[in-house]
Amino acid sequence: MIPARLARLLIFLLAALAAAGADTFPGTPDFPKPAPEKAFAALKILQPDGSSYRTPREDWEGARRRAAAGPAWKKWTDEQRAAADAWMARNRDRAGWEAGWNHEFISPADGAWLVWTEDVPGEDTAFVKSRSGEKIAVSEKDTPAIFRAWVGAFRKQHALEMGKIASMYQFTGDNRYAGWVCAQLDFYADNYDSWGGGAAQRKDSHLGYQSLDDAVIVSRLVEAARLVFDSPAATPARRRAWFDKLFKPEVELLNRSRQLIHNIALWQRATQVQVALLYRDETLLEQAMGGRFGLREQIRRGVTSDYLWFEQSMGYNDFIVMATAPLFTFAGLIGQAGRIREEAAIVQNLMLAPLLLRFPDGTIPNPADNGGRPRAPSGWLARACRIWPTPPGLALAAKSGERSWESLIDPLENFAGVEGLEKASDALPPVVSRNMESTRFALLKKGRWQVFFHYGQIVESHRQSEALNWSASFDGVDISHDPGNVGYGAQSTKWYYRRGLNHNVPLIDGEGQRAWAPGELVRFDAEAGVMEAAQPLYWPPGDTRMPPWGWETAPESLRSGTGARASRSLRIEGDALVEETGIALAAAGVTARFGLALHLQGKALPAQTDGGPAFRAVGEAEFAGGRPKTFSYWREVRAASCRDRAAVDVRFAGGLVMRVEFAIPGGGAFTLYQGASPDLPPPARRAGFYLELDEPRAEAKFVTTIRPARAGAPILE
Repeated sequence: MIPARLARLLIFLLAALAAAGADTFPGTPDFPKPAPEKAFAALKILQPDGSSYRTPREDWEGARRRAAAGPAWKKWTDEQRAAADAWMARNRDRAGWEAGWNHEFISPADGAWLVWTEDVPGEDTAFVKSRSGEKIAVSEKDTPAIFRAWVGAFRKQHALEMGKIASMYQFTGDNRYAGWVCAQLDFYADNYDSWGGGAAQRKDSHLGYQSLDDAVIVSRLVEAARLVFDSPAATPARRRAWFDKLFKPEVELLNRSRQLIHNIALWQRATQVQVALLYRDETLLEQAMGGRFGLREQIRRGVTSDYLWFEQSMGYNDFIVMATAPLFTFAGLIGQAGRIREEAAIVQNLMLAPLLLRFPDGTIPNPADNGGRPRAPSGWLARACRIWPTPPGLALAAKSGERSWESLIDPLENFAGVEGLEKASDALPPVVSRNMESTRFALLKKGRWQVFFHYGQIVESHRQSEALNWSASFDGVDISHDPGNVGYGAQSTKWYYRRGLNHNVPLIDGEGQRAWAPGELVRFDAEAGVMEAAQPLYWPPGDTRMPPWGWETAPESLRSGTGARASRSLRIEGDALVEETGIALAAAGVTARFGLALHLQGKALPAQTDGGPAFRAVGEAEFAGGRPKTFSYWREVRAASCRDRAAVDVRFAGGLVMRVEFAIPGGGAFTLYQGASPDLPPPARRAGFYLELDEPRAEAKFVTTIRPARAGAPILE
């Protein structure tokens, strides 16, 4: 008889495979979300009709009165006028420019993001600065990939500036601004066919490097067109030409790719719906909203029952809000909010859900493939309170005092007719232990510890070799976190940040999880402070496909298709966090070298008084030798030969010192490596540990305990 746990896992996998085979919702299970408007009720300010989706206003006459009466608004609008005039005078897009990938706008030296400015590389400036302080020589001839990435960013910014300048037209009534915006739209329509065939450009993209870029750019162009649509400059013939030569071809282009549930597909559909609403095209509207991969299904299938994006990256919660907020705003302005009310409620919940996962320092867990570490509350709570008013969103908006066209034409004072600004509050919901089964996450909060557990994945997209990874804080101090990723164009993305060694996971011959798998939560007991999960398909048996990073330096065990299973439990016992990990090969008579990676946001102390391991310095070549290329990214590596157990003290922020104890149940010899492992942003590093058993085995167990260092045991730095 199949064990119940394995049966549930097989059911999950079969459901995902059946969906893929049906070609309707590839790889995505159904995520029930009953009554989304009632979820997070304490965080919502309801409208008179009972909805949490507020109808926005666009009061340009009131904006002019407010600017005339208030010196601060007068100063801001004068600054906007000057910025609009300067952009119009200086910046033009060019038909010959090929847009590149934003993930290649990075330093060739360390993968740090470059800082974009409107200065044209190779013309206005010879260098581009990186966020890590370097000056990188950039020109179209010598660094074409970086230059193309600059062009891609320029085109997005140019479309954004068109919207700002269109707002200046609405504010001033000066047809010069509307005429300039119309001329830019003419340019894109007239030169549309000059793009789309770039040497490095992806198929099914035109204005940008990939279809996502086209969706972003066109969404901004649609908003700019909306704001000048009724101006004298936007003649009926001009408006029709924009549709026939620009917007309609883009709608058709966006239909030719991403026919699946995916964050990019959602961007595409949201942009298509914006075009349909602008041109009052009911046929196009229904195609974009109601198709098999239309906006309704993107939101229904892409958002889990926990109201987190199913690709698991927390950054995508904000990304989906960013994609749809312009659409929900426009729909409300033209009286069409009722047609997408449920979708608006789901996306609002997507914006609010991370609040329940935040660590005490305001960061949130960072699973999957995401750049940097997101925070909560998101800035979108304030930016989107025009359509989704919430007490913390109103408080953030009021506190920031940020001025924008949106806050000028629809100020916070307008909300007084709902429940009033007295509802604004900095209070956030408490973080409590939660099992998020539909998203394959779990969270324990007990005593001084808060621990996030990422025990499985839902889909291949954006996953990393990180199943069974965990992050934690103690007394509000960051103990361990997932750093995220650098730009995708950086070699370290493929060779390090997506790999097992970058996460707190077990390793087989230096490699982590082989392929995505949902895993199974075996036990979750908030009161006892225990959570346990299994990954029966940590390495699927017989899987000999080339891994995403290629075969270079991959161990023979990976090439051979050896299967492996893994399990992990996390327990909070008083002031201690105890992590137990088991890993075993599936095939009889096969052995491998097992290891365990751990990363801590502190400094491993070099000496201690109570018999810690005797470390020796090892060269980086020695550490990486015979192991996957991933290991070459560590620095300042030292090693200690140990038996059965070892303990190291680590100093964290605020002087907190924690004792980290490694143990091998049943005993055994192992080598404990400690070094400076890559963190983000570059060149930041953290305390990395890699424990490896000295002899190959068929299975292994590890126990790691982290607790405050014993009182009275002085630390010698």
